[in-house]
Amino acid sequence: MGIRLPGILLGKRIFQSSAASSVPKGHLAVYVGESKKKRFIVPVSYLRHPSFQDLLSQAEQEFGFDHPMGGLTFPCDEEAFLDLTCSLNAL
Repeated sequence: MGIRLPGILLGKRIFQSSAASSVPKGHLAVYVGESKKKRFIVPVSYLRHPSFQDLLSQAEQEFGFDHPMGGLTFPCDEEAFLDLTCSLNAL
């Protein structure tokens, strides 16, 4: 289990990022939140996990390929996303 800091989980690095510029190699930017969207940088290795794939399916059903933030947007609250990423870090 990682240590929670505001917007940062230690272990596999997950960053909350407001800058729209650089995304480190091997990572992708996603937007999370119901009303106010926050940008997170996550490792691409998450894409192979069934739980993350379920979240991708939900995003596809909700937004199709027209995401309002211009990037991949997940229709869940921030706490649920952080819980999911914490469980993926534990693997």
